[in-house]
Amino acid sequence: MTANFDIPATSRAAVITEFGADLEVRELPIPDLEPGALLVRIEAATVCGSDVHVWDGSLHAGGVRPIVPPVVPGHEMTGVVVSMAGDDIGYTGGGRVAMGDRIVFTQGRCGTCYHCAVAGQPNLCSHRRNYGDNCDNHPYLVGGFAEYCYVYPSSRKIKVPDDVAPEWASAGSCALRTVIAAYERLGRIEPWQTVVIQGPGPLGLFATALAKRSGAARIIVIGAPAARLELAREWGATDLISVDDAPDAETRVSTVRELTGGNGAEIVQEWSGAGSAFAEGLDMVRRGGRFLVGGQVGPHHVTIQPAKIMKNHLDIIGSMSADDSHYWKAMQFLSQAKQEFDFDRLMTTRYGLHDVTAALRGMQNLSEIKPVIDPRLLAS
Repeated sequence: MTANFDIPATSRAAVITEFGADLEVRELPIPDLEPGALLVRIEAATVCGSDVHVWDGSLHAGGVRPIVPPVVPGHEMTGVVVSMAGDDIGYTGGGRVAMGDRIVFTQGRCGTCYHCAVAGQPNLCSHRRNYGDNCDNHPYLVGGFAEYCYVYPSSRKIKVPDDVAPEWASAGSCALRTVIAAYERLGRIEPWQTVVIQGPGPLGLFATALAKRSGAARIIVIGAPAARLELAREWGATDLISVDDAPDAETRVSTVRELTGGNGAEIVQEWSGAGSAFAEGLDMVRRGGRFLVGGQVGPHHVTIQPAKIMKNHLDIIGSMSADDSHYWKAMQFLSQAKQEFDFDRLMTTRYGLHDVTAALRGMQNLSEIKPVIDPRLLAS
């Protein structure tokens, strides 16, 4: 059964036509729905750092994911259900999807490959259907920077709490759920431990909030620019190291060592994506400590001394994306922690579809923390 709101025949979408070029706003067909699929009207989308890597071609060039323009970018979005192919579509966490519900949703997954069905790691699905993908063929609207988005039947659906703003939920559907999943892999943070966070972008800021919630004694955040570091302080950082004031790795490492009595931190988390951050972070970890790597998606290579890992008895923990439970947990965190953390401070400029290129450039040059794409905003 298919139920419909009043839906147009086409949807405006911002489209990458070639890597690094200005995006075009195009009219794309509203697709027919496969059984179990949904159509949502986008309330808000937010720009992720990996959207910049889709746009500039580095994800494709680095072999992380094949990207073939034209592409509708965007994989962080909140939408209102306006059409559904089926009347028994369930939510992660319980309940049934209904018309008019506000939702976020996971990447599509096959459910039968080794990682989905055996290892319990659907985030590593061999046949994942991504958002922010080619729009030449059905279902066309498979990115968040559009008026409407197609929700794959194999995507898990998560209801957004009424008290969670759409742009918060959008950011929560990628940055926050990624951090929550990583924290589960990291394990317990003791109240006497020091946590170092490399990178005060959206991932690092959410990681700061979770470190505070976890009760860490000391939280050291490293990066720039100053506005991001100040927000990190508001969200729980006890110490800040600006890369503008400490431009070389040796100074940053020695500062961390000084703050920790010469020992280094029990936990270091890499969220910056910077090419030098992995090798640098290794030198900040206390012997016997843990190093969580969640921000390295680029094609760069680094040189390290493997003996440091062995002789210092380090746990190196890689964390990629998340599963549907972490999307649900992200929505609950946003609802429960909104009095403690001003999530509006994470959101910066609002852009219409005609200005997505400016939003991507702002994310690229760090003048924006988390730009919001509002498809209702029209060019003046």
